[in-house]
Amino acid sequence: MSTGDMSATGGPDGLHFRRYSPPAARTLRESVRTIYTASYVDAIASGHSFDSVEAFMSRFDAYSASPEFDMVMAYHDGRPVAQAWGWRLREETRWWDGLHSAPEPDFTREDGHRTFALSEIMVVQDCGGQGIAHATHDELLAARTEERAVLLVEPDNTVARRAYLHWGWRAIARLRPNWNDAPQFEVFVKDLSRDMSRHQSS
Repeated sequence: MSTGDMSATGGPDGLHFRRYSPPAARTLRESVRTIYTASYVDAIASGHSFDSVEAFMSRFDAYSASPEFDMVMAYHDGRPVAQAWGWRLREETRWWDGLHSAPEPDFTREDGHRTFALSEIMVVQDCGGQGIAHATHDELLAARTEERAVLLVEPDNTVARRAYLHWGWRAIARLRPNWNDAPQFEVFVKDLSRDMSRHQSS
C-alpha cells in the first residue's frame, strides 16, 4: 500500500510524493523501469552489464522482496519523475561484505535498528537541476527512525559526491559489494539521530 500524496517542501511547484510498501512498489515495476531508463541514459548506453536495464530491474526485484524495503516516488504534475529507496539493515546483514577497512571499532555492528541503507535515488534527465533529487532524498529519510543512513557512491561520480556532501553525508570508507560486475564504491554515512533532534526542536 502507499501512504498517500505528500506535498514537497522543495523542488518545483506541482511536485508530490508517495511512499510505497514492498508489495505496492512491486506493482510499479514499469514506472521504476521508466524512471531508470530516463535517468541513467549515459550509463545504460555505456554497455556495462552492471548498468543494463535488466540488471537494474533484477536488483530492484531482489531488494523489494524484503519486508524492510521502503520507496518514495516523486510525481510532477502527475508524471513520475524521481524515485528513491532503501531498507533497514538486519543484524545478520551482509551489506558490509567487501568493506576495505572499518573507520572505527564496531562500525559495522548492526542490531536491526541502527542503520538505513539508501540504495537508489534518481531523477529523469529532463527534470534535473530543479531540487527534485534533494527533495526526494529528504522525503525518504524524514520517516526513518534509525540512528544513521549509509549509501554507496562511485568515486568518479563527482556530481553525486558533491550533492551528498552538501546534504550532510560524510565519506568514510571503500567497499566492493558482492554483486556481479560490481565496481568499487565509496561508503557515505549520515547521522539521522541529529536530523531528528533538529526537526523536533524546530
